[in-house]
Amino acid sequence: MIDKTRYLVEYQNQVFEVDEFYGDNQGLVVAELELESEQQVVIKPDWLGEEVTGDNRYYNSSLMKQPYSQWA
Repeated sequence: MIDKTRYLVEYQNQVFEVDEFYGDNQGLVVAELELESEQQVVIKPDWLGEEVTGDNRYYNSSLMKQPYSQWA
């Protein structure tokens, strides 16, 4: 089971879904933005970190098998 809280954070007319994880995934915070098209311009807030799209480790199913606390 994944234990997290989801926050909706508005920034520059965009809504980021920010997940704060708990338990074995404590310390992991992931922000997601659904784009209307691939051409959509994204205005990145200062608090946004590295791009992790396509990194399977961040999928909930992967976090259940290998939690963030076990990453080397």
